[in-house]
Amino acid sequence: MKQDVIVRFAPSPTGYLHIGGARTAIFNWLFAQKTGGKLILRIEDTDAQRSTEESIKGIVDGLKWLGITWDEGPYFQTQFINEHLASARKLLESGHAYKCFCTIEELENKRQEALKQKKDLKYDGTCRQLTLDEVTEKETAGAPYTIRMKVPKGEGSISFEDIVYGTIEYKYEDIEDFVVVRSNGQPLYLLSNTVDDIRDRVTHIIRGQDGLSNTHRQILIYQALGAPVPQFAHMSLTLDPKKAKISKRKHGELVAVHFYREHGFLPWALVNFLVLLGWATHESREIFSKNELIEAFSLQGVNRANSIFNVKKDDPKYFTDPKAISINAHYLRTMPVDQIEPYVRAELEKAGLWDPAYESTKHQWFLDTIELIRSRFHITTDFSTRGRAYFSDDFPIEDRALKKNIVKHPQLKKWLPMLADRLEGLKEFTAPEAEKVIRDMAETLDIKPGVLINGIRTVVTGQLAGPGLFDILITIGQRRVVDRLRKAPALFDKP
Repeated sequence: MKQDVIVRFAPSPTGYLHIGGARTAIFNWLFAQKTGGKLILRIEDTDAQRSTEESIKGIVDGLKWLGITWDEGPYFQTQFINEHLASARKLLESGHAYKCFCTIEELENKRQEALKQKKDLKYDGTCRQLTLDEVTEKETAGAPYTIRMKVPKGEGSISFEDIVYGTIEYKYEDIEDFVVVRSNGQPLYLLSNTVDDIRDRVTHIIRGQDGLSNTHRQILIYQALGAPVPQFAHMSLTLDPKKAKISKRKHGELVAVHFYREHGFLPWALVNFLVLLGWATHESREIFSKNELIEAFSLQGVNRANSIFNVKKDDPKYFTDPKAISINAHYLRTMPVDQIEPYVRAELEKAGLWDPAYESTKHQWFLDTIELIRSRFHITTDFSTRGRAYFSDDFPIEDRALKKNIVKHPQLKKWLPMLADRLEGLKEFTAPEAEKVIRDMAETLDIKPGVLINGIRTVVTGQLAGPGLFDILITIGQRRVVDRLRKAPALFDKP
């Protein structure tokens, strides 16, 4: 009988949710969704010194924001320490492991001696040879000990078929007797992780390439405990443009999921982008809806080659990978406005620009404004920066717009207030009527309409470019447009 697919995401809560961890979670989630399987969230919190409640909350909140759901958990690895130690005792009793009484000093001396003789730095198996009486004597004397796996010796090897990297093989002679329980009685990751996966009946382990070097050791534990070995799929690394591994230590919050949330990314846009870091379809598509991505996803599509994530520390406009910005812009500009609305509202609230009327009397205006201005935006923070003039009378003027559209045409100091008077006199402030007034005035002044149009755009929005001017005027409203045009002369006095 075929077992249902069970996968797990097992992060260590030693900091925020890293984009690498998020990508691992997404791949596991997609595989579970595609196969009708189950995803377990397990927090590996055995590192008491580094694990924090804040980190755990950050991981859970980050996954929820991304839309990554799980079927069981979160479980906490520390809850199962007794199971891990019971498995260690089982390994001892079955002869698959032994107690090692070598001290730290003795091991260091062995290491230094191996270096001198240019030998492999593997444990030499000293305590593997101890008799039962010798072990009992040392225990009676209170000597501390670790528990080591007894790796088969002589010819032979252990191999497994990685879904991504193919056949991986290690000779027994190249594997040392590795520790599974420390001398303080604390089980190591290799043991705890394996025992947890056995208990949870995990069928597929999908994780980063850095776990590949541990797999053969974990398989030895599976075999020694008489448990079925799951299938493994290791994802390639994500590197920065200098080919260094993306890390919290080196890149800081630029690789944190919450950074993208705070800097204007939409959840699904970030999911869509992260999937493309190491996975692709035959058609090389880049944009997927949720259902399309689930349908298209397969572990066979995971690339062996490392992916490049263009972290940009010094570019305030594109603070991250241009492809990520491009994908986010696609969703920001094409998603139904009612789906974008909550994210725009959150951004305006954060910027102190939210008006409660936007959800009551001015709700339709709010939706129409989002629709009008989003076509040139990339991230939701653009609504409170580049789009600030629509929600506040306190907005900056772009230097380029000021120099090109205002300073080069000093006559506008007189013309724009004149235009304000004409627009104020309109009984019906509509786009056709406003356009007629502006073009008629340009004809009277014998100037190109663009001189007035570009000057008005800069004065009214602070921008060099944007939506059609006449739509802008109607959206911002007659009173505010007239008021801004009358204040235009002050711009000519700026240094």
